[in-house]
Amino acid sequence: VQLQASGGGLVQAGGSLRLSCAASGGTFSTYSMAWFRQAPGKEREFVAAVWRSVGRTYYADSVKGRFTASRDNAENTVYLQMNRLKPEDTAVYYCAADRGVILSQIRNEQGYDYWGQGTQVTVSS
Repeated sequence: VQLQASGGGLVQAGGSLRLSCAASGGTFSTYSMAWFRQAPGKEREFVAAVWRSVGRTYYADSVKGRFTASRDNAENTVYLQMNRLKPEDTAVYYCAADRGVILSQIRNEQGYDYWGQGTQVTVSS
């Protein structure tokens, strides 16, 4: 499956952005989808995930209550709505997909075989 992320940009603290990740080349509903991010000088970290088919969501503690992940299986797209953004949310955001990731590994980047190219999110203070 190929993934194309979009929607990043520059926003002031407290603002909102919505990221999209369009998938092609696979049966989208059978893939668990996730968002990770990597800030300069830091390791890539888990942000959110949407479980395959039933669409249950999981979040990092740092974004819980501010970010909402969702999927539209008809549009083969996963979204990340980011509200009340903070400067520490500044990072390159990546979407990832895998059919076989198990629930206990859903927050682990090693569980995902397919990655998008990343989209930059910059939050100014």
